[in-house]
Amino acid sequence: MLDLINSNRLKTYALLAVAALAGVPAAAQKKQNARPNIIFILTDDLGYGDLGVFFQQQRAQANRQNEPWELTPNLDQLAAGGAILPQSYSAAPVCAPSRASIMLGVSQGHANVRDNQFDKALEDNYTLANVLKQAGYQTTAIGKWGLQGVNEKPDWPAHPLKRGFDDYFGYMRHSDGHEHYPKEGVYRGKKEIWDNYTEKSKDFDKCYTGDLWTAAAKNWIIKHQRSKKADQPFFMYLAYDTPHAVLELPTQAYPEGGGLNGGLQWLGTPGHMINTASGTVDSWVDPAYANAAYEDTYKRYATIVSRIDHQVGDLVQLLKDLHIDSNTIVVFSSDNGPSIESYLPKKYVPFEPTFFSSFGPFDGIKRDCWEGGLRMPVIVSWPKHIPAGSSVNSPNISYDWMPTFADAAGIAAPTRTDGVSLMPALLKKKGQKKSLVYVEYFEEGKTPDFNQFAPEHRGRRRNQMQMIRMGDTVGVRYNIQSAQDDFELYDVVSDPGQTKNLAGRPNSVSKLQQTMKDKVLQVRQADASAPRPYDTALIPATEVKQVVQGIQTESYDGTFKWIPDVSALEIAEKNVAKVIGTNSLRKHPVHVFKGYLHVPADGEYTFYLNADTKAFFRLHEAALIDEDYGYKGDEVKTAKVYLKAGMHPFQLSYLATAELKKRKLKLEWQGPSTKREPVPENAFYRNKI
Repeated sequence: MLDLINSNRLKTYALLAVAALAGVPAAAQKKQNARPNIIFILTDDLGYGDLGVFFQQQRAQANRQNEPWELTPNLDQLAAGGAILPQSYSAAPVCAPSRASIMLGVSQGHANVRDNQFDKALEDNYTLANVLKQAGYQTTAIGKWGLQGVNEKPDWPAHPLKRGFDDYFGYMRHSDGHEHYPKEGVYRGKKEIWDNYTEKSKDFDKCYTGDLWTAAAKNWIIKHQRSKKADQPFFMYLAYDTPHAVLELPTQAYPEGGGLNGGLQWLGTPGHMINTASGTVDSWVDPAYANAAYEDTYKRYATIVSRIDHQVGDLVQLLKDLHIDSNTIVVFSSDNGPSIESYLPKKYVPFEPTFFSSFGPFDGIKRDCWEGGLRMPVIVSWPKHIPAGSSVNSPNISYDWMPTFADAAGIAAPTRTDGVSLMPALLKKKGQKKSLVYVEYFEEGKTPDFNQFAPEHRGRRRNQMQMIRMGDTVGVRYNIQSAQDDFELYDVVSDPGQTKNLAGRPNSVSKLQQTMKDKVLQVRQADASAPRPYDTALIPATEVKQVVQGIQTESYDGTFKWIPDVSALEIAEKNVAKVIGTNSLRKHPVHVFKGYLHVPADGEYTFYLNADTKAFFRLHEAALIDEDYGYKGDEVKTAKVYLKAGMHPFQLSYLATAELKKRKLKLEWQGPSTKREPVPENAFYRNKI
């Protein structure tokens, strides 16, 4: 059934999740359901500091009268039984680009949804859902989507069912997530609920969305486990629209118990679809906060965070009741930092994240590229696999989830991904690769003038922003005017509040400054819909030593649906080629050509790639030409890029489907003093072995 990859090419840690693959020796095969189920829970605007395990417990222990705290016992317990990822970042500080990068497995230097492009159609390419679907998973999305395209209902161009999901239930549009009672529309008006391609909001009286998505998720899992597909692993993307926006309250207390026989339950009766669809909408305040001596706005926020905590605990209990908890990976995260919320009527004070220090020990909120806007409260649970009470302290980012989930499923991720698998770190195995932590974003306006933030961060003009992390150091630029603008440099391990700008100091720091300036040009591709002031800057060359002419080639065996990330595969054959072309191809199905391109002069270059089947071309870490997903073959694709003279590392990957004599691969270029021609032999260099 599963033909993506010969599992004997995977590293040792992937054997924990092996599928029944063609070509695997019988003794090495696992049962089909040995691949873990995967539940990815994404909250909306929940801050790093809102969870007890990350920050609120510190406030509780301090017990200062002017610093109230929130309670999240279920999430704290989830963390105690698994791992926290305190160095985890969002790909963007606002929801649409953040979710697009998660779903596509690429950074904001490559995603098609950037900046504030809400409701833009998600690119038709590899997604978490269609990758796992190819690995034999049943896939479902529940909750907020917002990546569907506009003015196309009910058949949106990027409906979840067109991006790899078997089922969808939730809010299609981004703005619908501002209202948490879809039928009553207490503050923002009525909203639409979509069940696949059918709008059903008329049935959902008094349904608080946090409860509704949870009950729907539980119902889906129960049905799946009681169906003929119970042995088929599932992937669930559960995207809450809370605590974001209107801060509406539930109708009543959380139902007693949890899991199979308690907690939220799906009743399925129009007008009474879930067991909390009664009472008074927008009314119930958690007793832990009801008598607190502070504004109702903050009682609302704390109640909503508490409600999320109950909802996650309820879902985890269901996994235990169904005896699938040890075969299910649960990831809990947020999409970006906490926000200033002013959607409530004027009688309520706007919510400011300073009240509970929702940004934790950091500066910055939603829409900022400071740590508070990007650092996420990530918890991962996989009982009997991930050691209880562990911590992954290496920096990582949300587009790492695609290769991580692919790894857990026993397959190689598409080479297109900008992420790395986190499974070695989660399982305490050797071989964890470094993540590329990179963010770019544009937002008009200024940063908030919060006393808790460093004076130099308050009231700053945002506009074009960038963030990159290297080791313990984060480089940040605001209001970027050109590629030559300096980064502010912060050691975010010893200085999480980013109060000590290290830029301007001599020696190693000044060298790091230039390294960051170079790197942020080398990891991205310009997008006309989100222009940047550095789009046409010349990409710096790389200093190399001991190189010789030629190309290093690597070949791999296996059966694949896409060009695989070969980092976890064994090389079947190594060779050296003079040029890239048909004569360089071998009998193996996967070929990787890598080395350096010697660019003769500064200027604008155009690359042309033509293959009989799938191919993918990177220069540095920039994905220049994608001829993988949906590529029909024998079609020339091009990419324009601005390069400095010198050596530029490249990797060209090719997946053969035809017999050897019918294969075709051609790479051409055109530059300031070069007409269009095949890249010549004297332009290729490789490391001297």
